[in-house]
Amino acid sequence: MPEDTELPQGQGAYRRLLDDIRSGALGPGARLRETELAERLGISRTPVREAIRQLEADGLVTHLPRQGATIRSLDHAEVVELYEMRAVLEGTAARLAARAASDIELEELEALNAELAAAPAGPQARELNRQFHRSLLDSARNRFLVKSMSALQKTLLILGPTTLADPSRAAVAVREHSAVLEALRARDGARAEAAMRSHVGAALSARIRGMRGRDIPLEDGP
Repeated sequence: MPEDTELPQGQGAYRRLLDDIRSGALGPGARLRETELAERLGISRTPVREAIRQLEADGLVTHLPRQGATIRSLDHAEVVELYEMRAVLEGTAARLAARAASDIELEELEALNAELAAAPAGPQARELNRQFHRSLLDSARNRFLVKSMSALQKTLLILGPTTLADPSRAAVAVREHSAVLEALRARDGARAEAAMRSHVGAALSARIRGMRGRDIPLEDGP
């Protein structure tokens, strides 16, 4: 990442580790060994330690006995709760966007969804999907909503790549986005919110299916 050269080393290391969590390179349960990370990133242990502390403050890292700093694991209940909050926040964003979004912003959202429809499943589709949701959130014109969603999205990173890695899910997501866009064009806030909540609910179902496919326990702990 070229921009890291312009950042303090600790912040650059933090960004790199966030990218590794987002991509799934550092998955739940992965240990963060300062010496190994410092060697891989080409920096000293001090900025690595700073980055790990920041990840811990974000709720992405925990300290386990005899293991040290480790990427957090989420149980089934936590995953459901995260998506419930995502439905509330993004549903609200869609409702507010129906009132506040400009025609130019709606055109940009439609263009992003059209690009997503044409993109192959993988990094490009994931980035277009991220841009779509971010643009919709920005068009809601509520800074406190943006701040709340940003905090939630960091925790969602623990789950790794989005469900759009599955081509069939990507195609369905495009149709779900289209339902949201139709409501936004009609300036129907209630319908836009309902469509977005339905979209997030479908994403949760796909996420849980993916967790089952990877043999990740879905039962809560004792």
